[in-house]
Amino acid sequence: MARLFNAYMIVDWSAASKRTTGADSIWIGLLKRDVRFRLAFESHNPATRKEAEAVIGQILDDRAKRRERTLVGFDFPLGFPRGLAGALRLAGEAPWRAVWDQLDRMVKDKADNTNNRFGVASEINRRLTGGPFPFWGCPPRDTLTTLQPKRLRAHGPGDLPEFRHTELTPAVKLASSVWKLGYQGSVGGQAILGIPLVRRLALARGERLKAWPFQTGWKALGEADLAGVEVVVAEVYPSMIKPAPVHGEMRDLTQVRALAEHFARLDEAGKLAPLFAPAKGTPADVVLDAEREEGWILGAA
Repeated sequence: MARLFNAYMIVDWSAASKRTTGADSIWIGLLKRDVRFRLAFESHNPATRKEAEAVIGQILDDRAKRRERTLVGFDFPLGFPRGLAGALRLAGEAPWRAVWDQLDRMVKDKADNTNNRFGVASEINRRLTGGPFPFWGCPPRDTLTTLQPKRLRAHGPGDLPEFRHTELTPAVKLASSVWKLGYQGSVGGQAILGIPLVRRLALARGERLKAWPFQTGWKALGEADLAGVEVVVAEVYPSMIKPAPVHGEMRDLTQVRALAEHFARLDEAGKLAPLFAPAKGTPADVVLDAEREEGWILGAA
């Protein structure tokens, strides 16, 4: 079986409010083939999200000029728990796209990394419940009536789910809920600031970029499914594998390198394509939720 991709990019995102590099900042790892068709790795550690967006866009454009297809994995959720679009009364047949569009309208992310992610979460809380729920986890200085540093309460039967279906699978059972904005392992802030980036990348490339599983379907992908496609964007969870660090290599860099190498090996062996499909016996409602609103973590099935 021919491999699906020529290059593999893994992006470790950050919701930092100031310029930052090194640990807990943005790391972009790219595994691509050199002139001798051998896989070569390169990394980038831009200080801001704007700089990162420029790097990612340039890499994708360069790969496209070479007629190479790239898998891009972002380490934040591309969707929210089922029901969010409906609860916010967002229009549109595709709930995932309606949420993407809504976040893009709300997010203000400046060139120096100053951003309003806590304000966005607070406003969504206000619209959903009128109180500090379901988003939580802000610094004390950012406390608002509708956003608190600590979780207000557990999710009940009448609430939006705390977790997406994918976060309940054994492979990623330690993943945090997207409603958690701060503290160890949080991904909520990254999703709020990252989804508008993915949306811009998609708008700039039209049909040449597909977001999995929203635009591809949750199924094993083949060459026919990707005809004319230059980029496939997916959600990844770096902690799903246990990489062996290279001496002196920073943990964040190790993770993006190792995950890019992991997907490349699977692709070379013809084992990556099936990972885009649900596990056998996955309930129909879970498949529908993943395709329409929640998304899925690549490899979590």
